[in-house]
Amino acid sequence: MTGEPNSQHPQTYLTLPDTDTATAVSVILKLRGETCDIDCLYCYEKRKEAPGGARISAEDIRRLPEIFGDRPLSLELHGGEPLTAGKPYIEHLLSELAGQPTVQRVSLQTNGIRLDNSWLDMFDRVYPALRIGISLDGDPEGNAWRVDYDGAPTYSKVATALERLAARGRKVGIITAVTPRVLGRASAVLDHLASFAAVDAISFAPCFDATVTLPTAAVGRRATASRIAQQASLSSNGPAWAITPTEYVEFVLAAAVRWVHAGAYRRIKLEPIVSAIRKLRGLDTGFCHFSNLKCDHIFTLYPDKRVGSCDELPWPAAQLATLDQFGGHEQVATAQRQLPLLQQGRSLTNKCTECRYRSTCGGGCIATRIRATIAYGDDNEYCGHRMRLIDGVAALITQPGMPSAVSCRHVRARPKRLNEMHDVRGFIGRWRDPRATRHKPRLQISTHGNINTVGEPGIHEADDLDPLHPLWRNAIEPGVWPLVEVITAEWNLITYDSCEGHAYAGLAIEPGERRVGILPREPAQYARIAAALCRCCAAIEQHVPEAIRIIIGRADLTCATSQKRFPVLNILFERTDGYDWSAYFDNLADATRLLTEQLRATPPDERTECGCAVVRSTAGTS
Repeated sequence: MTGEPNSQHPQTYLTLPDTDTATAVSVILKLRGETCDIDCLYCYEKRKEAPGGARISAEDIRRLPEIFGDRPLSLELHGGEPLTAGKPYIEHLLSELAGQPTVQRVSLQTNGIRLDNSWLDMFDRVYPALRIGISLDGDPEGNAWRVDYDGAPTYSKVATALERLAARGRKVGIITAVTPRVLGRASAVLDHLASFAAVDAISFAPCFDATVTLPTAAVGRRATASRIAQQASLSSNGPAWAITPTEYVEFVLAAAVRWVHAGAYRRIKLEPIVSAIRKLRGLDTGFCHFSNLKCDHIFTLYPDKRVGSCDELPWPAAQLATLDQFGGHEQVATAQRQLPLLQQGRSLTNKCTECRYRSTCGGGCIATRIRATIAYGDDNEYCGHRMRLIDGVAALITQPGMPSAVSCRHVRARPKRLNEMHDVRGFIGRWRDPRATRHKPRLQISTHGNINTVGEPGIHEADDLDPLHPLWRNAIEPGVWPLVEVITAEWNLITYDSCEGHAYAGLAIEPGERRVGILPREPAQYARIAAALCRCCAAIEQHVPEAIRIIIGRADLTCATSQKRFPVLNILFERTDGYDWSAYFDNLADATRLLTEQLRATPPDERTECGCAVVRSTAGTS
């Protein structure tokens, strides 16, 4: 029983009224606005010139449950630097939060400079469940942009705080800004962060700041050393700390390979890798870049009572209202619906509807999409790097022992949500075994496709069909037969599914694309097949009709008997974006002939190197 890659999926972007009161909202509390005791050159909060000096009052925070009612609240103490608010204030605030029944989680994002034992003692006493996140951009070289107002490095103070946390048995997460200072050094940066015993999570955040052209406004007549350094880092090409989506994804995938091979995955959660893995497995994640709970479920509160959406969105465009203007969640939803910035953000996810990565990507970051669209006219490069990330993670899951697989551009992530077989091991064992018992299936043949069924309503299984079954040839549709024949007879592989593709003329059904599913017998064969198929695709790539793109899809086949997942490869003849179905079916036979001839000419061997000799950008494809 199989399902198409683009079967029904949840909405990419849910508004507040789309979810019930059991769905949490996240509130980022900018306790002191942009006030901070260090002056990172790339700080996005200071570019907003948000109100500093003042503090969010406990009375304002008590209003949050009044506004959001029974919805669970996830609160993040943020800045600037939240600890500049002072220990008595933070202690009182945490005591307040500990007594609020709808507050399910409280976290603190800090630069770590002030984290001494007295702070940690207070946290343990007042709010033991407080989750601490620390900003650290890898090793000293990576932290070059994180300086104090005198321009002096801050790394050593943060490292001391991490050692202090480890001594107390505390676990923390690290947010690492990916800048040119760490590019090309992913393994070293990952190893350095993992060397701190307190670290149990690392999140790589990209500095997609190419559109930043102005320095942060300075207070006072004399510019600080940090602001002078920031000014020197700006040019007509953007800031020196900015990177591209392509640079980011290459760094993250290289770090992920090291994370696996060094065994760091056993104790450290690595983002965005873990969320991508969960989505590929059909599981949910709390990371909004991969979730449909995006900007309409994230709020930011400032000391002057301003309330906005996600803090990464540009201000003041992201402002919804002031706290006093909200009597309840209905007013919040109205303000969200009317805010032009959120309208733009929601509209940007419309393109996700037809994207083949919809179920795994989750739409990404709305704030980044908006910045890209404003700067470049579209967000295609951003989409391309998300696809590249998903493809690389899929390769890491299925071929963890082969780092080069994450760079393959022909073998891509194409998970099928409904891809199940009754007894996978039994099917592999029966394949071409003359002694095996073969049951007679009920074979239904029509112009809209052949279905092999065991006779039970709603169950379509092909477990009994292999090349030695008397109905084998009858069951394979003619358009896909030449491909199935060379795969099974000459490549000696197991096929578990095939479809010649159907226009379904006159039916209210989305046309189906041509495909053949391959079930490798064991991991080593999987690696050889994936590499060989990639080499074949690369060899004919320039000759395949433009309306069609041949992709090797990575997916899982679930065994209904054992619930074990078996990695499979699917040869997919996909319709290229911009071409209609008529062009697709007009060119399908030619594309199939090209691949069939190439497969016949180059059977697989022991090599595991794929055909992607040159890494090419996938920006703009889907």
